[in-house]
Amino acid sequence: MLGKRKRVVLTIKDKLDIIKKLEEGISFKKLSVVYGIGESTVRDIKKNKERIISYANNSDPTSGVSKRKSMKSSTYEELDRVMIEWFNQQKTDGIPVSGTICAKQAKFFFDALGMEGDFNASSGWLTRFKQRHGIPKAAGKGTKLKGDETAASEFCGNFQEFVERENLQPEQIYGADQTGLFWKCLPSRTLLLETEQSTSGYRSSRERIIIMCCANATGLHKLNLCVVGKAKKPRAFKGTDLSNLPVTYFSQKGAWIEQSVFRQWFDRYFVPQVQKHLKSKGLLEKAVLLLDFPPPHPNEEVLSSDDGRIIVKYLPPNVTSLIQPMSQGVLATVKRYYRVGLLQKYMDEGIDPKMFWKNLTVLDAIYEVSRAWNMVKSSTITKAWKKLFPSHEGNSGMNIEEGAILAANLATLLQNTEDCEHADIENIDQWFDSRSNDSSCQVLTDSEGAEDQGRATERKTPGKTRKTELNPEKHISHKAALEWTENLLGYLEQQDDMLLSDKLVLRRLRTIIRRKHKIQNNKSY
Repeated sequence: MLGKRKRVVLTIKDKLDIIKKLEEGISFKKLSVVYGIGESTVRDIKKNKERIISYANNSDPTSGVSKRKSMKSSTYEELDRVMIEWFNQQKTDGIPVSGTICAKQAKFFFDALGMEGDFNASSGWLTRFKQRHGIPKAAGKGTKLKGDETAASEFCGNFQEFVERENLQPEQIYGADQTGLFWKCLPSRTLLLETEQSTSGYRSSRERIIIMCCANATGLHKLNLCVVGKAKKPRAFKGTDLSNLPVTYFSQKGAWIEQSVFRQWFDRYFVPQVQKHLKSKGLLEKAVLLLDFPPPHPNEEVLSSDDGRIIVKYLPPNVTSLIQPMSQGVLATVKRYYRVGLLQKYMDEGIDPKMFWKNLTVLDAIYEVSRAWNMVKSSTITKAWKKLFPSHEGNSGMNIEEGAILAANLATLLQNTEDCEHADIENIDQWFDSRSNDSSCQVLTDSEGAEDQGRATERKTPGKTRKTELNPEKHISHKAALEWTENLLGYLEQQDDMLLSDKLVLRRLRTIIRRKHKIQNNKSY
């Protein structure tokens, strides 16, 4: 009689090895003997192949898969995804992360994402979080974590050899990366007096979208921004044809772009647009897309065009801050231009902060961030590739001196604008470079916004008076002109043959009308 088989618990790395060997054609029976497990266990590993690979891709590459044995998920999966993304970014940027900092960041993300439940960022939670992602204990001691310069140097050499071997031109080399954007964010001191900031009517902004920038190494082919929000069709999109937006819009519940969304973007937008661009340049329709690690995207083997000529390459772990092109000032420049545009819009409309916040929608943010991406110069993008291609000269992005001048100019403008007198250079500069919705950003709470809306409803004129106002034979009021402009904008959004420039002109007119309407209201009081 055979003895009872000893129970064997495989690590994630063992399971990955089994998956690889199954793909090579090794039988279930042989693998069960080699690893001392039952054939049914091998079959279960094959059945859960995608889940295992996805988990491994999002774990710490140095220790996560070699020691971890289970894939038990967190109670708050979205929070877990955001936290590991944040931790990896801090690590690649060389920023020390202690257990206390990690716990505070988790609590911040829990509140910022509007999650419900009784979450406690305790030492027990921290231990389980580190175990889930294979984070070594030393990572929580506050030791400075630097980018892997050796891996970066090795990858640069290999990538340059790959480019030469494939005979690729800069026009055929693309890079893409994503970042979160808290789109309802103004410097706190432009909104109200400091004594008012502590009132219940204000809180940190939770309005967040994901933006992904993609361009080639020449900077001459910038694809439309990929924007991902939580709502399939936000209320502000009512009457808007998504195909007419100046961006490519997707929806998902997760905090970062998921595999299914990225695959759709790659197949439906990236590949066709790259093929069209290269054809217009008389080049072979062959290209490579450089992506960050850890990849929330499908494997390199899966992600390619039908003819296999357009492929992806992943950067090794811990080199983002060193050689990822979009992290060399491009994403930061987009955010800076967005915030400048948002602030300019606020000053141009000349309305009080509460009304500005009430009027600002995610559709406005999408147009504004699209404009910001269009403003990024090709030279900025070209310089961002210099670490992968040392022959490129110059500094990446907007340098410190330019940023300081811009902050000083805007601070001066704000100090001469009503309700903005308390803005200063330090406040503006911190707001420019903020990576999240920290204390430099304030917005109205939903409750106060609702109260303002209720008061606005009480002030509405009867239907008969409104009809008279809209009669073109009578004097056209600012209120009527604003309503017509809103309707015309809605009409343009439904048309598939309207130019973006036409829509932007109309949006500029709407801003002017709002300002005139506000001035008229002030005179009447």
